Amino acid sequence: MKLAISGKGGVGKTTIAANLIKNFASQGYQVYAVDADPDTSLGMALGLPEEQIGSLKPIVDMREVIAERTGGSGAYFSLNPEVDSLLEDYTIKSGNIRFLKMGAIKPGGSACYCRENTVLNAIINSLILKHQEMVILDMSAGIEHLTRGTARGVNLMLIVTEPTLVSVQTALVVRKLASDIGVEKIKFVGNKLRHPKDEEFILSHLPPDDVIGLIPFQTKILDQAAGFVEDQSFTAEGIADLAVRLLNEALSTH
Repeated sequence: MKLAISGKGGVGKTTIAANLIKNFASQGYQVYAVDADPDTSLGMALGLPEEQIGSLKPIVDMREVIAERTGGSGAYFSLNPEVDSLLEDYTIKSGNIRFLKMGAIKPGGSACYCRENTVLNAIINSLILKHQEMVILDMSAGIEHLTRGTARGVNLMLIVTEPTLVSVQTALVVRKLASDIGVEKIKFVGNKLRHPKDEEFILSHLPPDDVIGLIPFQTKILDQAAGFVEDQSFTAEGIADLAVRLLNEALSTH
């Protein structure tokens, strides 16, 4: 499964991404955890040491190495069967998790992330997954990455939304753009639900058959994100069921 997680800023997509990554890793999957957001917060959500994240080579730096190995510098290139050795210098290993990052935030007024997105797109397209392997991308907030086709190589997109009109509207725009670039399957998950009416709101504003999970608001998640909870094995309520549904959806032929 190659899964991209997207949504409006602040809806909790990075938290859900981190919890899914930890859940799948605990089941024995080798998970390529890709922080495709220049804010690079996924590594911290996974509990990786900040100094390691800061010193990790970003994805975009792979282009020069790939060009040397393949004898070309085009937008598309093959990584297999050299992917394991190539990724060695660009990943942090933590158990069954292999973490990669897009790169640091660019200064104001500098160039866009077109080059980085081109490399990321090529890498995701080129990864041939073995049994018990998966890729999970934590995308940048909003829709700009989709207009560049960054998530074109994934076969399932999970759009995170809160029970608000603005968040749901963004989720629907993300679905349209993801469909336009050829993402095969697109599902929604409602997050930070505090009351039964929040669940009703999600199911009434989105196609109910495409809502694959409903995650309640949990104070412990906020404490974990703030560093108050040292137990990084903590998994948010509803994540285990969501993980099962995502796997079943990825394996489904319909």
